[in-house]
Amino acid sequence: MKVNAQSVNFNADVKLINFLQSRMDKLENVYDKVISSDVYLKVENTSSKENKIVEIKVNVPRNKFVVKKQCKSFEEAVDSACNSLERKLIKRKEKLRLHA
Repeated sequence: MKVNAQSVNFNADVKLINFLQSRMDKLENVYDKVISSDVYLKVENTSSKENKIVEIKVNVPRNKFVVKKQCKSFEEAVDSACNSLERKLIKRKEKLRLHA
């Protein structure tokens, strides 16, 4: 799957991008009609420890899913966002089965 990753206010290292790509590839096991995905990695300038924000937009035919998570680390946020996306994609798949 094509993953467009953008980091805001910092430079993402290769390990983070590879982790992101491998985690997003697992979404294709759940729902194989994913067209593309955009991932925005942001660091918020606040005093709280949970200042890492991950926003993922996934394009599927005739629909778009957006998930935004804020955690202590990018890995945790990506994991949480991908879990939410998996649930949404499974729901979409079930809905399509019922109407087919």
